[in-house]
Amino acid sequence: MKAKEVQGAVVFRAGAFRRRIAWVFALQFVAVAIVCVMGAYDQAPLPAAIAVIVLVTGLAWLATRREWQPVSALARLISEWHDGQSDPAALQPERLSRRTDADLAVLARGLQGFAARIADYGQRERNFTRDASHELRTPLTVIRMAVDMLADEGGLDERGRRSVRRIHRATRELEALVEVLLILARESDPGGTAEQFVVNDVLRHELETARDLMAGTPVELQLEEPARFALHGSARAFSVLCWQLIRDACQHAEAGRVVVTVLPGAITVSHAAGSAAATRAGGERLSFELAIAQRISDRFAWPLELHASGRPGVARVRFPDILPMRA
Repeated sequence: MKAKEVQGAVVFRAGAFRRRIAWVFALQFVAVAIVCVMGAYDQAPLPAAIAVIVLVTGLAWLATRREWQPVSALARLISEWHDGQSDPAALQPERLSRRTDADLAVLARGLQGFAARIADYGQRERNFTRDASHELRTPLTVIRMAVDMLADEGGLDERGRRSVRRIHRATRELEALVEVLLILARESDPGGTAEQFVVNDVLRHELETARDLMAGTPVELQLEEPARFALHGSARAFSVLCWQLIRDACQHAEAGRVVVTVLPGAITVSHAAGSAAATRAGGERLSFELAIAQRISDRFAWPLELHASGRPGVARVRFPDILPMRA
């Protein structure tokens, strides 16, 4: 008789479930056939024959249900599974009944391995976000503070000031990049704690930061506010999304204006790109900034629409669940 061994400890018979079900239906068929023959030859009254058929059918159903119990138990365990809270050892084939079919035991072993890999992935994610949050943010903060102190020095010439501004700009961009990667790396709690925030206030702060970084360039940043609304979600994720769109627009504008407009339930970032920038935007794939913005919009269900092939280039983000502002 064919059998399979799972993890070298418990042996499960292959096809045991099918054979037992076949025996149940075979015995049911024999019993029903005997009752029908006895009824045909007037050897058994009709009510007794019907009662026997009902009894045999009920016993067959009970036997089939008993054979199906290991499958139901495994399905119930999977439906109640919670990542990070449930123990993958609960899926070990050794915990199954010896009457379990070998195919079901192999399925349980595969699910156990998959659950263990998911648990390891979650642990690595938590370790990475914790270590990256501390080990990257701390030196960046030190660098930014040192650059700010250096910028206040009065003995720097114009060349030194330009170098300090470039270091400051690169540091702020690296800080924003770290924030982006940490938000996208967190699966269980992306972007931090949800809160209620005003979109216009966050945009105003991001534009002030962008003006500091774009100081000395021919790009002008402007905020238009024909509407005002609030959101309930991650303010940090929203600010990073807007910063990526503003950054991309500034890179393509070369010279001119970048306009951020707050519309009812949406924001747009538009720029009048030069001819070379417009050609480059229409002929290449998405930039790194737009790719990051697209991933954030997908994560938080804020649809991002890009119209960068024409002039001016426009990026629009829609927000399905907005909160109205009180007058």
